[in-house]
Formats: sequence, C-alpha cells, structure tokens
Amino acid sequence: MVDDIRVKICGLTDPEQLRVAVEAGARYVGFVFFAKSPRHLTVDRAVELAVSVPVGVAKVALVVNPTDADLDAITAAVPLDMLQLHGKESPARVTEVKARYGLPVMKAIGVAEAADLAQIDLYSDVADQLLIDAKPPPGADLPGGNGLAFDWRLLAGRKYWRKPWMLAGGLTPDNVGEAIRLTGARQVDVSSGVESAPGVKDAGLIRGFLAAARAQ
Repeated sequence: MVDDIRVKICGLTDPEQLRVAVEAGARYVGFVFFAKSPRHLTVDRAVELAVSVPVGVAKVALVVNPTDADLDAITAAVPLDMLQLHGKESPARVTEVKARYGLPVMKAIGVAEAADLAQIDLYSDVADQLLIDAKPPPGADLPGGNGLAFDWRLLAGRKYWRKPWMLAGGLTPDNVGEAIRLTGARQVDVSSGVESAPGVKDAGLIRGFLAAARAQ
C-alpha cells in the first residue's frame, strides 16, 4: 500500500466531477483553458468550480502558449495555486510567467524517446514542478489529453530529478499501478483515462484510478 502517491485529475468541467475527485483523494485538480480541448472552460465557469475546492487541494490552470493577456484574465478571476504550461514555452518564458504572476509553475514536457529527456534537466532549472507526458503525434490538435502513453522504462532510475515531477500520458485505472512501479513516480496525472467520452469524466473511473494509484 502506497500512501504518498499524489494524484491530479485534470480537465474537470462540472461540480459533480470535482466533488468526486476531491472526495476520492485527489491532491490536485486541473482546469483547462485551451479552446481546442473538449475540456476547455471559460473563466467564469472556472471560477464557479474553483471556489468549491477545499483547502489542501491544489487548483491548477492548464494553458498552452498563453499570452500575458490570457494569463492576466485567468489569474485575476480564478483563485489558483499553480499554472501548468503545456505548450512550447521556453525556459525564459517559464521564468517570465513565474515572476509576473507569483504562482508556482509546472512545465509539461513531451517524451517519446530517450533524447527527449534532456528537456527535463533544462526545465528543472526554472520550473517548480515538471509534468512528464507523452509527446503528441505530429499534427495533433491537443498537446496532451490524447490518451497516449510512452515507454515508461525511459524513466526507470530517474526518480530523483532536481524538482518534483508528475507522470502523465495514457494512464488509466488499469495501468497506473504498473506505471508507478516502472518509473518510481510519486505523482500521477490523468484526464482522458477517467472519461467515458472526450471531456466527460466518469465517477467510477475517477475512484478506481485513485484507488489503483495507491495500491501496489
């Protein structure tokens, strides 16, 4: 039994999904601000959800190559604990965002092969946390949430990077235990893996994912 696995349920869009995620033990909840995503929220809708999140559960805004105007609008209205940069933001841009908004920044890094791991060390110098995700296929509309996994063995023995990191990409209630065992991840992120349809979270799958992440 693993007690310290921290789970992020990303792409939540309604109060019932949020309630289930929190009650099941999620330590992070993610709100998506990306118009191409089926999980996209307006700022007003995100405010409605965020205000109901209890203390101790981190509220994360997922953004993709955002402008300052985008982030100004989101951060001015939504009570957030972290920004997740999920596009092609440079290390310099990560530093700018941290300085401008005073919030911790999680940087997503796509991995498909061993050469991609060099980006992890690069962003470790500037981000507060790292999200190690499957690299999207060429031409994909979404930078994440595609239900794709990568070869988790690439991360074997990489448990101690300089910054906390989170495993994402193709995780489901059925495979998250194996993913944790192979990578040594202490934090995991899921979105499409707990959905019955794109953007539609399933309460049973959310509960099953949280349970499986803690049971080895």
